[in-house]
Amino acid sequence: MSTETQIVAVDVGGTHARFAIASIADDGTITLGEPTTLHTSDHASFQTAWEDFRERQGSVLPDNLAMAVAAQIQPDLIRFTNNPWIIRPPLISEKLGVVQQVVINDFAAVAHAAARAPADQFLHLAGPEEPLPETGTISVLGPGTGLGVAYFNRLSAGHYHVQATEGGHGDFAPLDQIEDDILARLRQRHTRVSNERVVSGPAIVDIYQALAAMEGRAMVEQSDVEIWTAGVSGEDSLAAAAVDRFCLALGSVAGDIALVQGASGVVIAGGLGYRIRETLLASGFETRFCAKGRFASLMASLPVKLITHPQPGLLGAAAAFAQSHLDKAHA
Repeated sequence: MSTETQIVAVDVGGTHARFAIASIADDGTITLGEPTTLHTSDHASFQTAWEDFRERQGSVLPDNLAMAVAAQIQPDLIRFTNNPWIIRPPLISEKLGVVQQVVINDFAAVAHAAARAPADQFLHLAGPEEPLPETGTISVLGPGTGLGVAYFNRLSAGHYHVQATEGGHGDFAPLDQIEDDILARLRQRHTRVSNERVVSGPAIVDIYQALAAMEGRAMVEQSDVEIWTAGVSGEDSLAAAAVDRFCLALGSVAGDIALVQGASGVVIAGGLGYRIRETLLASGFETRFCAKGRFASLMASLPVKLITHPQPGLLGAAAAFAQSHLDKAHA
């Protein structure tokens, strides 16, 4: 007889905490209920946010928890980078009343989502228009507030291993004079310029200002959101040039990560990637991804996809729970 396991899936970042009830079928299929998004600034702790969600669900929640957190996973104490909450994993069961739990890094959760998502939840970006390989390493990266990087190894049908990394902190490598100028500008503030200083949402401000300085334009202070909006819409030609430059840099970095990880496929993730998907498709992203000298033909053979699932963090947290607690039982 078919059964389903009910869990609470949670994705906690610096600004928002997203909750959903997830159902995991015997065959591993994951169904997410309607997500609830809470502002972390509205709650003194994760426990009070949990209690808020529990009240919204009629004061009853499943006793299984899968949580993705925008923080390094430590066994005794997890501190968030961009909000004041702390989580003590040894106390989760007692404080929240859960029996089984999984706590993972938020981008590891995105990699889990990419490993489990069906083919119709990917948009083709570059390389051969074919599904991601059924075996081998798949690189996963996503520009957002920073640059998340992970990968998963597909071992056999339905079996995979996720590895979170700090690949977003690799050194940025400029490819032309414009990127040399961007690097020089960033080096005035940072002794070492990492990839996420150029390939992340907030980095569009520095790219824009570097291009303005090249043309001798007066610096106009604008937020990253304003520049992204004006660039994607095309209403500001300099902002559009900054967005194009971002897409080139993303292609270069994605290619470097694929080489380092020995990837046979690549997934771009994150809300920013999805919002600029049409721009990415029309940009030089693919050309830069393949621009790896003697390895250009290898790079051109790799399928590159954009995951379109609306809640990859929640899906991935649930997938991590399934892998940890259910897959062996159902094997």
